Amino acid sequence: MRIRSLGVIDDAVVELSPGFTAVTGETGAGKTMVVTSLGLLLGGRADPALVRIGAKAAVVEGRITVPEGTAAVVRAQEAGAELDDGALLISRTVSAEGRSRAHLGGRSVPVGMLTELADELVAVHGQTDQQGLLKLSRQRGALDRYAGEAVAVPLTKYQAAYRRLRAVSAELDTIVTRARERAQEADLLRFGLDEIAAVEPRAGEDVELSAEAERLGHAEALASAASAAHAALAGNPEDPEGVDATTLVGGANRALDAVRSHDPALSALADRIGEIGILLSDVAGELAGYADDLDADPLRLAAVEERRAALTQLTRKYGESIDEVLAWAEQGSARLLELDGDDDRVGELTAERDGLRSELGVLAQALTDSRTEAASRFAEAVTQELASLAMPHARVSFDIRRTDDPDGVELDGRTVAYGPSGVDEVELLLAPHPGAPPRPIAKGASGGELSRVMLAVEVVFAGTDPVPTYLFDEVDAGVGGKAAVEIGRRLAKLAKSAQVVVVTHLPQVAAFADRQLLVEKTNDGTVTRSGVTVLEGEDRVRELSRMLAGQEDSETARAHAEELLATARADA
Repeated sequence: MRIRSLGVIDDAVVELSPGFTAVTGETGAGKTMVVTSLGLLLGGRADPALVRIGAKAAVVEGRITVPEGTAAVVRAQEAGAELDDGALLISRTVSAEGRSRAHLGGRSVPVGMLTELADELVAVHGQTDQQGLLKLSRQRGALDRYAGEAVAVPLTKYQAAYRRLRAVSAELDTIVTRARERAQEADLLRFGLDEIAAVEPRAGEDVELSAEAERLGHAEALASAASAAHAALAGNPEDPEGVDATTLVGGANRALDAVRSHDPALSALADRIGEIGILLSDVAGELAGYADDLDADPLRLAAVEERRAALTQLTRKYGESIDEVLAWAEQGSARLLELDGDDDRVGELTAERDGLRSELGVLAQALTDSRTEAASRFAEAVTQELASLAMPHARVSFDIRRTDDPDGVELDGRTVAYGPSGVDEVELLLAPHPGAPPRPIAKGASGGELSRVMLAVEVVFAGTDPVPTYLFDEVDAGVGGKAAVEIGRRLAKLAKSAQVVVVTHLPQVAAFADRQLLVEKTNDGTVTRSGVTVLEGEDRVRELSRMLAGQEDSETARAHAEELLATARADA
């Protein structure tokens, strides 16, 4: 990874080797920024407070080697990413203003895409994850993950039935609790539909009647104008001496007709005058017909206005136009059918809800059976791991229980609470030594014991659901002495089948690493390229001495450091 302008890190490159890598350094030197950087590459939340003061943005770039054909590679290629010599190149930029951008295999992708790939690539565990393990939902999730298909198959069926039951129950509650409102809505719809049906409007009728009313209201003026226009075009019989347009055009046509054969241009003009004469005659005829047909009947006008008033009553209530009124009526009729069918719908939904409750009970029992079987195996495996982590007498077990709820599902003669993951409350119990009663790990485990329980759980997962890389941030918190040595030994064993990166302050753990990285600040308080170094030989002994005694040059500390390294090499 290359890290720039993130926290105390100015510009540094972190090269993580195969096997077990330990990241060490003074408190506040920036070790945790390694975890933070990897979290950003895997879609973690972008906090602008992480950007170095004075920098415009923090940038993390990573190169992750992934085998061809794995789920992560397939998903990345579907998003348009390209592999670089068998590796995925991932980058994440976080601006000081809070904007975040992600790139995968040379393509810009949503940050959510990195989150999708995270579970396939790296398992990240820090002190917050230890606290998360105290939550019952996380403990149930851990058990389900360990059980695999034995729980996943019935859980998928259960969740589908659960979602349907929620939807059916919500619809039923809505119908029942809103019965009065829906009855009022139905009455209003019936009133409106009856009112519209009584008027019997036609589509576009309001527009047609408006035009007719306008014509009838000005009938005399329209007739007078049409007669005057007809007289101007075709003459007035009562004034034989008057000059009209038809006569004048006819005279012009006769004047040109005698000489048109002498000039084609004049002949063309004569043709056009002839066309004008024909058009004038047609228009004059239509004007005469218009004046004769014009209905000035006041009774018809009154009938039109009465009909318009009736239509206006509808458009005031149900739409801007009669077409909108008719559309409202169509929608209202469909809604009324739906409301009138509520009684039938209540019966159907009630029957479906009861059937789903019964089905949910059967599926919940199958889930419980699968979890109970897996819990026994899981607890035994974690107990064995704790024995190798300096807790030889500790025993882990699971308490799988149910809570009574009158609104729950019927199961084994009880009505129990249920949720999206079933009816089981799963709690991890720890008996740290013989004679001690099993207690919830939230109450019965110290900080060091909780760290080891979490590590044991992850090691068990590694055998059933492995990921390529494990990153632990101070998983050894609260641990010391022999327990610390055993944690280092167990991490080294895990590193034989996966890449393991540990941020640690314990020399007993760091000594077992295949590679040790030292994070150091410069005099100005920043971490630069030269601030992340690979420790070998004498340098590694000096750093382990510092971690042991706070003194790099202490002969006793040096001897102890060399002894730790020798022990680790002997175990390898």
